Amino acid sequence: MDRVAGRKSALVWTVHLSVLFLVALWVVPTLGLFISSFRTADQISSSGWWSALATQERQLPAIRVEGEPELRDGLYVIEGTLFPRERSTLSAWGTSSLKPQAYQPGDVAELKDGMTLSVDDKGRYVLTSPDPLEGKRLPRIFATATQPPEFTLDNYRQVLVGANTGISIGQAFLNTATVAIPATVIPILIAAFAAYALAWMDFPGRALLVAAVVGLLVVPLQLALIPLLQLHNWVGIGKGYLGIWLAHTGFGLPLAIYLLRNYMAGLPRDIIENARVDGATEFQIFTRIILPLSFPAIASFAIFQFLWTWNDLLVALVFLGTGNDQLVLTGALVNLLGSRGGDWEILAASAFVSIAVPLFVFFAMQKYLVRGLLAGSVK
Repeated sequence: MDRVAGRKSALVWTVHLSVLFLVALWVVPTLGLFISSFRTADQISSSGWWSALATQERQLPAIRVEGEPELRDGLYVIEGTLFPRERSTLSAWGTSSLKPQAYQPGDVAELKDGMTLSVDDKGRYVLTSPDPLEGKRLPRIFATATQPPEFTLDNYRQVLVGANTGISIGQAFLNTATVAIPATVIPILIAAFAAYALAWMDFPGRALLVAAVVGLLVVPLQLALIPLLQLHNWVGIGKGYLGIWLAHTGFGLPLAIYLLRNYMAGLPRDIIENARVDGATEFQIFTRIILPLSFPAIASFAIFQFLWTWNDLLVALVFLGTGNDQLVLTGALVNLLGSRGGDWEILAASAFVSIAVPLFVFFAMQKYLVRGLLAGSVK
C-alpha cells in the first residue's frame, strides 16, 4: 500500500522541490541582472528590478532655481523646469530639506523678501521677486515625482561601442573569444587520442599513466604559473595567444583525459573487436566508431573548458598581458568597475554581455552534460 499507483513518494516530491529551488536560485538573479541592464541609473538606485514595470515615486535631488530674470509687470520672473528630459509627474515639492513635501503641484510658496515660487505637475517652476535678483541666493526645490517604467538600450551601446565615454568592452569580447575557442578545441583533440590509447590499447606503463592523470587533477594551477611562464619565455612564445592556448591546454588536459577515458572504456568491446576483425586500423576505429559514440563526453568537457577559459582572469593576465589589445573580458570588467563603480546600469549590461555566450553554450549542450559526466560510473 506504500506505492499506490498515481501517487508519488515523499522522497520524489523532496527531490522535485529541491531541483525547483536550485533552478530558482540560479534563474532569479540572472533575470534581475537582465532587467537591470535595460534600466536607467536613477531607476536602479531608487527601486529593485522586480518593480521595473510599476510606476515609481522617488525623491529627486535638490535643484536650485537658475536662469536669467525677466521683468514682467514690475516683477522679476525666472522660469524653468525640473524635468528637462524625463517623463515624470510632480506629486509634491518643498523649499526645505526638512519639509520636502510641504506643497502640492500648483501651490504658491511665499518666500523671504517678497519672493514667490510655484511648481506645476509637469515640473515647470516660476519664481517672482519685486526686487532685482542679481547677487541673491535663489531657493532650492525638493521635488517628489512619479516616473513611469522606462527601458533603454543606451547601456549596451555604451558598453559595446563606448558611446559618450570611449570605454567599451567590444575589443575585450573579441579577445576572449580568440582565447576561449582554441583553448577549448585543442585540449579536446589531444585528450581524445590519449583517452583512446589509455582505454583500448595495451602498452607498458598504461596503469601508471592513468594514475598520473588522476593525480594531476588535484594539482593547483597556481603552482605552475611562474615556471610555465618562464618556460614560455625561454622557448620564445612569451606573452601571446599561442602561449595562453598552450597554458589552458595543459591545465585542461587531466580532466579531459579522465572524462573521455572513462567514457571510452565503457563502450561495448564487441564493436571494437568486430572492427578489428574486419581489418580496420586503430585510427579508423578511433575516427569512425569511438569519436561519434563519445560525443556526449566530449560535449560535457567542452562546456566546462569553455566556461573556464571564458571566465578566466588569472591565466590571461599572466600569459597574455594587460594592454588594450590583449585584455580579456574579465579584465575589462575589472577596469570598468574601478573607473565607473557607481554606474550600476553599465555594470549590469557589462555583466550580462559577459555571461550571454556561456549561457548560450550551456543551454545548447546541456543535454549531454549529465550523460557525459556519469559516463563509465555504471557498468
